[in-house]
Amino acid sequence: MADLIHNEEEEAEIIYITDDEGNDEPFEVIMRFELDDGTGRKYLMVVPAEDEEEEQEVFAFRYDEENEEIKLYPIEDPAEWDMVEETFNTLIGEFGEAEDQ
Repeated sequence: MADLIHNEEEEAEIIYITDDEGNDEPFEVIMRFELDDGTGRKYLMVVPAEDEEEEQEVFAFRYDEENEEIKLYPIEDPAEWDMVEETFNTLIGEFGEAEDQ
């Protein structure tokens, strides 16, 4: 289905996303994955880095990397969003099962 790129023991990866007012806000990357459907599309899931609440809102983006710079693209297609959400939920479930062992 997808390749999970996430290691709990690594230092948190922080990226900055510019908000509507031009402010760079820090976000922690909690998961990256690439679909093995031949499209080469890559996705990342982020949460606000400064939010210490137990339940955080997760944001998803499709991304490309060019010269060590990440370019984020919003997921606007409902079918693509459903696929990303399903993949994320599956990977989180597998990650939770692996931790329980």
